[in-house]
Amino acid sequence: MEDEVVRKSLLVKQEASSNTVDNGNGHVGDGANTNGGAAVRPSDSSATAILVISTIVAACGAFTGGSVAVYSSLAENGIIADLGLTVAEYSLFGSMMTIGAIIGALISGKMTDVIGRRYTFWILDIFYIMGWLSIIFAKGAWLLDFGRLLLGVGFGITCYVGPVYLAEITPKNLRGGFMSITQSMTGYGSSLTYLIGSIISWRTLAIIGSIPCILMFLGLFLIPESPRWLVKIGKQREFEAALQRLRGVDADTSQEASDIKIPSIFLGASLIDKLGRRMILMVSAMGNCLGCFLTGLAYLLQDHNWWKGISHILALVGVLVYMGSYSFGMVSIPWIIVSEIFPINVKGSAGTLCNLVNWFASFFVSYTFNFLFEWSSAGTFFIYSSICGLGVLFIAKLVPETKGRTLEEIQSSLTGILQ
Repeated sequence: MEDEVVRKSLLVKQEASSNTVDNGNGHVGDGANTNGGAAVRPSDSSATAILVISTIVAACGAFTGGSVAVYSSLAENGIIADLGLTVAEYSLFGSMMTIGAIIGALISGKMTDVIGRRYTFWILDIFYIMGWLSIIFAKGAWLLDFGRLLLGVGFGITCYVGPVYLAEITPKNLRGGFMSITQSMTGYGSSLTYLIGSIISWRTLAIIGSIPCILMFLGLFLIPESPRWLVKIGKQREFEAALQRLRGVDADTSQEASDIKIPSIFLGASLIDKLGRRMILMVSAMGNCLGCFLTGLAYLLQDHNWWKGISHILALVGVLVYMGSYSFGMVSIPWIIVSEIFPINVKGSAGTLCNLVNWFASFFVSYTFNFLFEWSSAGTFFIYSSICGLGVLFIAKLVPETKGRTLEEIQSSLTGILQ
């Protein structure tokens, strides 16, 4: 009975906070939660700088992932000529990224929950740096494969921790913009690598690929841990300090701190008790699966021989089309949604499952594409377009709108949707 009273009280409070109004400057909020969703004040340069640096750190991880995805296609001729690899040996090198990404997906959620978001960034950056160094200094196939595997692990972890960290530290009225910029960096990394990869050697391309990792390493010294993760593990003092640092030394964070603490403890348990962990994970897998086939197809096209020999003019046109149709769509939005909808109590498990589904689907699409294409080129793309149609129906019926809402408000609204 007591739990039911607490639940009703919380949901009434959050329902009231959802009656928001636009105050004319893009901020959506109300009198009861002005601090929780307020924008970082322009006069507070330190808080603004921290948000920008945090975004750059996540963007560097995504940018490197994009470079990793297309590297093997561009480096093939040079590596085979310099190191004398057979086609079979080089095919293994190219596939090691997907294997590594699956490993990264397996450990991403648990790692992020246990050691925190910031330390997970440190670890994935180490994977990236060691991977690039292994390729740069490779004299044979085994070091190339090892480096490609490490890069894949880093990319697999990046896909999860980057969106989760930004979603948890960014004010609700800035969250979408910051995360969209970051997630689109995967496409920018792929595109830039394509543009320069045909005119430089494979070792030089690997050196250039490591530059964002160095920037990421430097930025990690300057960013705080996620306040939501800190309150989850019971570090109250560190939670308050991190939130104050993110919002500014003069900002009143008492209301936002209260809004974060209560739902973090109650809503996660409520969803687990009411619906069960299995249903939450099943819904997360269903939602992500529809976007995963497109992700796999995109990686296939990025890493396929069709692109070789293309002129710079066509490459530029391809970059524009790619960025418009994919990088700002299915490559970024599913990860933003995944980072927003799950309570922190189940975010690690649900995120791991989404990440795994993504990379297994990528592998499946890449593996089956040539067989399907031999069967019927038109039929192959009809299958993919049908999956896109299913995605439209799924999104229209089940995916909640998250604009202008705190993470706690989003997670509370899902209680009614999933019942």
